Formats: sequence, C-alpha cells, structure tokens
Amino acid sequence: MSDTNADVGAEYSEMLEDMNEAVAESIEQNMQAQAAFVESWTEAISDSMLEEDELADGVDGYNQATEVWMDAAERMFERSADAAAGEEVDPTEFRDIWLQSANEAAKEIMGTSAFAAANGQLIQSMLDMRGQADDVSQETLADLGFATRGDVEEVGERLVELERRQHEVEEKLDRILEALEE
Repeated sequence: MSDTNADVGAEYSEMLEDMNEAVAESIEQNMQAQAAFVESWTEAISDSMLEEDELADGVDGYNQATEVWMDAAERMFERSADAAAGEEVDPTEFRDIWLQSANEAAKEIMGTSAFAAANGQLIQSMLDMRGQADDVSQETLADLGFATRGDVEEVGERLVELERRQHEVEEKLDRILEALEE
C-alpha cells in the first residue's frame, strides 16, 4: 500500500507542478500582452497631437485599464492560492480572467477621446498614403502608355457632351423637318 500512497503523492506533486507552470506561463504571457498593449498605446498617444483635455482623458483611460489589469492579477493570485490550497481550479478559469480583463482594458482605452483622436490621425495618414500610392500608380500607367483613371473620366465626359450635342442637333433637325413639311 505504501507504493500506492507514493504513486498518489507523486501524481499530486506532478499535477501541482504542472498547474503552477501553467499559471506562471499564463501570467507571463498576459503580462507580455499587457506590456505590448501599453507600448502601442503610448506610441499612439506620443505620435498624436492631442489637446490637453484629450490627453487627460487618455491618461484617465490608461489608469482605468491599469486598474483592470491589476484586478485581474489579484484574481489570478487568489485562484492560484486556492489551487495551491487544494481547491480544484479549472485552468480555463485563468485564461478567462485574462481574456475578460483584456477586453475590459481595451474598452477603457478605446472609449477615450485621446484614442479617437489618435485613431482619426492614423486613418487620415492611411488615406494620405493611399492617395500618394494611387498617384504613383496613375503616373506609372501613363508612363507605360495605358489609359489612366483621368483619361477614362475625360473620355466619359466627352461622350456625355457629344450625346448632349447630338440630342440638340436631332431636335433642331426635327424642327426643320416639321417646318418644311408645313
């Protein structure tokens, strides 16, 4: 029987070790995700020209997001302590805590006027880049002898003008023919 007790003890120790490693790995991954999130947020804010109230709102949103992360870390610690005390804790609970806190932290940040301003500047920059790329592609097409968007639009405008003139000529011809028939 002592071999059975030793086996159970070894299995229990192995299970606790695996759980501790999983928790440690989860915490490390989520701390890395938080660090990446904070870094990208800091870059977005530092690259933006924000008004004072937007900046204050951004800092407030960042502080609220940090609170969410700290609450998540506290819940993780509590659940780890529960597991260490022998309570059966489902490992997915740890994942769920971090996913929920990541969503809440993102909402805190994305709900700020600073985020909206930075996002607006990003979109404007992307539109500017798209316009520049479009200009380059149109120039390249012209250099290669292909019709550009401008060329096609010009041909379309000329066709519309020709149709308008043709209609006027047809109306004049109809009036002349009517006058001759009378």
